[in-house]
Amino acid sequence: MNIDFREIATATMVLFAVIDIVGSIPVIIGLRTKFGHIQSGKASLVSAGIMIAFLFVGEEILKLIGIDANSFAVAGSFVLFFLALEMILGIRLYKDDKATSASIVPIAFPLVAGAGTMTTLLSLRAEFQSVNIIVAILLNIILVYLVLKSSAKIEKMLGENGLSIIRKVFGIVLLAIAVKLFAANVKGLFV
Repeated sequence: MNIDFREIATATMVLFAVIDIVGSIPVIIGLRTKFGHIQSGKASLVSAGIMIAFLFVGEEILKLIGIDANSFAVAGSFVLFFLALEMILGIRLYKDDKATSASIVPIAFPLVAGAGTMTTLLSLRAEFQSVNIIVAILLNIILVYLVLKSSAKIEKMLGENGLSIIRKVFGIVLLAIAVKLFAANVKGLFV
């Protein structure tokens, strides 16, 4: 078990940018208005369970269908690239189905533990130790819980412009991470 604080910090920032819980505050506020109370603890625990399970099961699925980690990491870099473009440009390239409930669907899945997060987890798995990724997941889940619990206060404090700036800054960080992930793994496809 090799705990590496640099890996934890990097994985935490990558997941924070992909999950984009701060940028999702307007969505969370809308869901709270539409469906009433959101169970912050339940949504956070389910999100953590999905992410940790997928971290391990996802790798086995890759082995089962014969996809190497480099190929998946390159594919993941494209997903991160498009997520970053959505954040920076304020556009929606991927549209989810309309929500029918709140705490589990769509908050735990797909808002927190969605396709982008799962792709990111398997891409991180190609570079980092599992224990460090799990710590990063748990740190992000704590943040998700805190944001869900205090979303109304955060919205008032930051305002619409503040949320927009945070979303764009993390979009740029995510774009840089996507480029780095692509560059680190694309060579492995041709060896």
